[in-house]
Amino acid sequence: MPELPEVESVVRDLHRAGLVGREIQELTVRWPRTLDRPSVEEARVRLRGARIADVRRRGKFIILDLSTGESLLVHLRMTGQIDLQLASREPDPHHHLLLALDHGEELRFRDTRKFGRFYLVAHPDEIVGDLGPEPIDPAFTLEQFRTMMRGRRGTIKPLLLNQSFVAGLGNIYVDEALFRAHIHPERRADTLTEQELVVLFGAMRDVLVEGIENRGTTLGEASTNYLSVAGRRGNNKQNLRVFRRTGHPCPDCGTPIERIIVGQRSSHVCPLCQPK
Repeated sequence: MPELPEVESVVRDLHRAGLVGREIQELTVRWPRTLDRPSVEEARVRLRGARIADVRRRGKFIILDLSTGESLLVHLRMTGQIDLQLASREPDPHHHLLLALDHGEELRFRDTRKFGRFYLVAHPDEIVGDLGPEPIDPAFTLEQFRTMMRGRRGTIKPLLLNQSFVAGLGNIYVDEALFRAHIHPERRADTLTEQELVVLFGAMRDVLVEGIENRGTTLGEASTNYLSVAGRRGNNKQNLRVFRRTGHPCPDCGTPIERIIVGQRSSHVCPLCQPK
């Protein structure tokens, strides 16, 4: 699933592609569940003639702010991809939602697994209002993180994956941050020392910033992997130290990386650097 760096990369690529300022002329929904709300008929009426005033990110959501004051939110989920293409080009069977734009182009949403969703709402908080703080926002401070961690007795990895606790982190970057902080994903949150909290806070930011600088993480060659606008691949795979590196030597100590299950999620750890 695309995480914060991948979604941020898509947002930046949409800016580069000139999406801001474009007029929406028509909506086509080819898989009904792709549009969560409102109905297709109502969305068509509300979208026609609206201009895209801005494109931004909140957590793992892409937000298209419209000239009408409304917002169109997109969650890519597992396999969602967004692209700008000529309307004259035939859509493929996995293009489930199309926004016809001026100048003969379409914003197309491709989603093999059909889990991605669009939401047309009066205000983004209808969808993202319960999300936690943005981990790379300068306003998110170490002191705030310390306060959030007080009294938390749950396992650290599921806590960091909880979008209402902190927004945008997913399996890849949590595994990488915990490795850099030398914290086992099954540690209880209330057992972390002050120094471990400091290191973890920095590690979370470091792995996310690196992911953005490398324009996201594309893990494989299949078309269902993360791709940004115009099919651009992310280059961050080369920076992954433990994620999906089961059996490879730890880059710090040489111990083989292990794969375990934590909170029903696949997790990757160095048993020596991240003692349980």
